[in-house]
Amino acid sequence: MTTQKPDERAARSESRKPRRGRPPKSDGPSGTSELILDVAEDLFSKHGLHGVSIRDVANEAGVDTALLHYYFGTKLGLFDAVFKRRADILNADRFASLDAYEREAGGALTAEGVIAAFLQPLVEWGEKGGPGWKHYFALISQANANPVWGGETMARYFDAVIRRLIDLLRKALPGARDEDLYWAYHNLSGALTLTLGETGRLDRLSNGLCRSGDLRLAYANMARFAAAGFQASSGVPSRPNRTTPTRSLPPLRAKFPTTINRPAPSRAA
Repeated sequence: MTTQKPDERAARSESRKPRRGRPPKSDGPSGTSELILDVAEDLFSKHGLHGVSIRDVANEAGVDTALLHYYFGTKLGLFDAVFKRRADILNADRFASLDAYEREAGGALTAEGVIAAFLQPLVEWGEKGGPGWKHYFALISQANANPVWGGETMARYFDAVIRRLIDLLRKALPGARDEDLYWAYHNLSGALTLTLGETGRLDRLSNGLCRSGDLRLAYANMARFAAAGFQASSGVPSRPNRTTPTRSLPPLRAKFPTTINRPAPSRAA
């Protein structure tokens, strides 16, 4: 067994201490701030906004609380940064998927096709995006069901792309009342909340016949079910759905931080 020299032991001990003060310039946007965001995302996804403190995040990340205040100001600032970094990417992909489906379908939009295009980026990121995206989807699931802070958060980050979805559903279901479309979306949103959470309840309820983690199958079923619901709620039959789109998005990056600064789509809410 090799005995460490006193100076080696001191160096190792020092490396484990929380880092204090401002970060070195070499950290950059993919350094300490990304570590903090990843840790905060994991903790918020498990305990919610009010179940996590700045100190909790600092301790888990192995940094001093001063660094969190330096980068994000307050806990709410940190939470907003966590929510925004993937929302920008997800929204851009959903806008692109909906736009591509509208071009491909021409004047033959279907409710199922529109909904499948809307859900497709969730499938892609859920399957290939790594554990960080799983944490983020669990956080969205929490926010969507939280009456205290969730409604405002979801509206701020996702209303613009939801309005685009509703616009295309109007075209797929001409004559449908807006009131019926919004109620039908409300029900789709509930199904999304449970699916994004991946609680495993479906697995237990079905005795293993269904797996909540099989996102591709989950979203394909959701698209068919939701399309039938939109049609029934509106009383307007959709055109026959020839194919459900399963287009591939551009290849996902190997490391998530390289996508953080991707600009959000310039769409008005």
